[in-house]
Amino acid sequence: MSADTTIDVETGPGRGVCLTHDRAGTIAHIEPADRPAELPREIVTLGLADLQVNGFAGVDFNDPALTPESLDRALAAMAATGCLVCLPTLISAKADRLEACFRALERAARASPLARLMVPGYHLEGPFLSPLEGYRGCHPRDAMVPADIRVFDRLNRAAGGRIRLLTLAAEVKGAIALIRHARGRGATVALGHTAADDAEVHAAAEAGARLSTHLGNGAPRELPRKENVILAQLAEDRLMASFIADGLHVPPPALRVYARAKGFGRTILVTDATAAAAAGPGDYTLGPVAIRSTGEGPPCLPGTAQLAGSALTLDRAVNNAAAWLDIGFIEAVRMARDLPLGLLDMPALPAPGQPAGLVHWRRGNGDYRVVGWRLGPFASGGP
Repeated sequence: MSADTTIDVETGPGRGVCLTHDRAGTIAHIEPADRPAELPREIVTLGLADLQVNGFAGVDFNDPALTPESLDRALAAMAATGCLVCLPTLISAKADRLEACFRALERAARASPLARLMVPGYHLEGPFLSPLEGYRGCHPRDAMVPADIRVFDRLNRAAGGRIRLLTLAAEVKGAIALIRHARGRGATVALGHTAADDAEVHAAAEAGARLSTHLGNGAPRELPRKENVILAQLAEDRLMASFIADGLHVPPPALRVYARAKGFGRTILVTDATAAAAAGPGDYTLGPVAIRSTGEGPPCLPGTAQLAGSALTLDRAVNNAAAWLDIGFIEAVRMARDLPLGLLDMPALPAPGQPAGLVHWRRGNGDYRVVGWRLGPFASGGP
């Protein structure tokens, strides 16, 4: 009697794959398959992918004392929300601290069983960002420095050569040279926390930048009506854009406008999650920054309304996007799976011999909820 399991997996409206995995969760066979146009109550999709996650379930990835056990615990909690691929993200700090954090993160990732399957690399957000109020967000002003190839290389060495995504400001000194250099080292480059004008955004895209990080955030509340950094990035078709779809970082009507302007095929969902995600109210850290979560909305700098990351989970972001953008659930899943993986030049479909990364969803009260997941030999509730 065969121990293999065969599962129908949704990959797009009316289409999917038939996937067979063995007892160890390794894919034995995968082939295209037609699927019903109307989704049933219970479905299976491939695992979601988050390009920007600073921490999770009480664990701050920006911690020079990070351990394999704490990273594994955070990743297991993340998997329970359907996210099976992620880029742990470090925010702006002094170079010595960032180096120590990357060394700790790389040691933990190499020793964590889940990280070996879930973490293809890291996201460095800063410290080559705008120091201007409104643009820098919660990033420490005194950590901001010009774009420096030597600093990037130093940090990339500490990260084991695994910085897969770099967010910088297009207008800072040295940005264009660093974009080209990072691209040559295998990193995808994004613009974020930037006060760039149209010409600077264009030049960054010409040099190889491919993404706008959490577009609509990392910018002042008030901007010129017709010429501003958000419109400049929306108008640049070479840039995809990521959005934090929690309803507060970008209100639903604004998200609808931004996503339609950018195009659904260039819209990526991220969480920008912190240690407060899946952890409840309390005081946490985001690297060198103290943050506070009330359990209602995103965490903030204590005593202020300044947002500091989010407490969003990617399954919630997918449901929100489906509702607010008036698109199908599987189309929203693509924004949190196929498109981010494609940005990193990773295939959206797995191949035989690779670990199966699957999420089991059940619809209730208008949303699809994660009820189980599998990543190779690791599973909770199937499939």
